[in-house]
Amino acid sequence: MKTLALFLATALAEIVGCYLPWLWLRQGKPVWLLLPAAASLALFAWLLTLHDTTDAGRVYAAYGGVYIGVALAWLWAVDGIRPTPWDVAGVLVALAGMAIIMFQPVE
Repeated sequence: MKTLALFLATALAEIVGCYLPWLWLRQGKPVWLLLPAAASLALFAWLLTLHDTTDAGRVYAAYGGVYIGVALAWLWAVDGIRPTPWDVAGVLVALAGMAIIMFQPVE
């Protein structure tokens, strides 16, 4: 559960860090949004280092599965677009891949 919570926090930090510049560039929002965006991306990078593994590439690969789920939740919650059944199926496949990568037996 701790692993999933950390992945969720990591994904939210990345999404906020990318969403704020998107608002500035695509919707004409204020340029000062780049400051919290940069802070959020720095938080994202730091959070990645807290994951319980010695293999950075494995964390990045597993994180991708959680990111997909959080991005689609963001799509629904922030953009107001309900995910399709295909989106949900994709998230489930991605999360299964994340679980296989992160919870494999230790050699």
